[in-house]
Amino acid sequence: MAKEWDAIVVGARCAGSPAAMLLARKGYNVLLVDRATFPSDTLSTHMLHPRAIASLARWGLLDRVTATGAPEIERYAFDFGPVVISGRTAAVDGIASAYGPRRTVLDKILVDAAAEAGAEVREGFAFEELLDGDGRVAGLRGHDHDGKEITERARVVVGADGRNSRVAKAVRPEQYNEKPRLAALYYSYWSGLRTDGFETIIRPERGWAAWPTNDDLTLLVVGWPYAEFDANRHDVEGNVLKTLELEPSFAERVRAAKREEPFAGGSVPGFFRKPYGPGWALVGDAGYNKDPITAQGITDAFRDAELCATALDEAFTGARSFEDAMFDYQTARDEDVGPMYEFTAQLASLEPPPEEMQHLLGAMAGNQQAMDGFVSAYAGSISPAEFFAEENVGRIMSAGSAA
Repeated sequence: MAKEWDAIVVGARCAGSPAAMLLARKGYNVLLVDRATFPSDTLSTHMLHPRAIASLARWGLLDRVTATGAPEIERYAFDFGPVVISGRTAAVDGIASAYGPRRTVLDKILVDAAAEAGAEVREGFAFEELLDGDGRVAGLRGHDHDGKEITERARVVVGADGRNSRVAKAVRPEQYNEKPRLAALYYSYWSGLRTDGFETIIRPERGWAAWPTNDDLTLLVVGWPYAEFDANRHDVEGNVLKTLELEPSFAERVRAAKREEPFAGGSVPGFFRKPYGPGWALVGDAGYNKDPITAQGITDAFRDAELCATALDEAFTGARSFEDAMFDYQTARDEDVGPMYEFTAQLASLEPPPEEMQHLLGAMAGNQQAMDGFVSAYAGSISPAEFFAEENVGRIMSAGSAA
């Protein structure tokens, strides 16, 4: 008889490979498939905030990432024009550093870790359709890199294939708390553009950020409102350079550097999808997506991989029903990301800060504890709900008045 897998994971990047690795480490038979081969690049601003770094440390993979030469990022700075907020994030499991490794190196590390854990990895595999088994997903059908048709059966199929997930399209999950496209973001890589950690500049209806990555390169991402997407997309470089002139000193630094790769980017909507159903689950961008302006995608993918793998383990062992375990996965995900989802949408609007926020930014300036708190909220080391809580804002405002 044909083998039935415990889990088939479709998509082998930042959500799929960790999910497959964690399940395989628990002793399950896991098949991990992806249309791509590795190493390969994908659309991503690839920032790993401290929560993501803490995940890599738990998994025993952090040393592999640091060995790629991606520089450690210890400070974040946000230039709002009248006020500059800079500081370090709160530690997560003792880690307060971030990294920005290229996806060509990060994804390969994750795929290899899944294989080392015992998952069978099939690269160049094109997923075509899910198998129906009396009202539940029972496996999938696809073809390998030679075009041979393959049918595989599993207790559960995990869609980790991005926001345009074909698994999600097949199961048609409930979608909720949707947000429109807010910002158009484009990025590329420069040599000779030095940065002091994670550097962000915000101006009315414009914003950009830069941070170091592998091979002595700096990633520079620039954004404007989505309403200008059609008008600006035919001359991305010209509009990027025009935007940078809003801060002449930064524009001069870019003119002295050299762009090494073409621009990539675009715009994405925000949404939540119910991440499970009979015989299937979703992780990462396949189940939840938001504007990349806070660069939380990889952190979210790692969290989902751990939550989903834990829930599936409980269901497979019979400790809990599949419905109960996966409902808690959805609940934990939504509660964790809800405040960041709303905070991200506010930033992605690229609208001038409301008067209350302007007063708060002014009160934070020079207050290192408050600035570290803002940085921590942006990075996700603490929840934005905690930082913007009425009591905390009151303390910051009082300290600012007394200064």
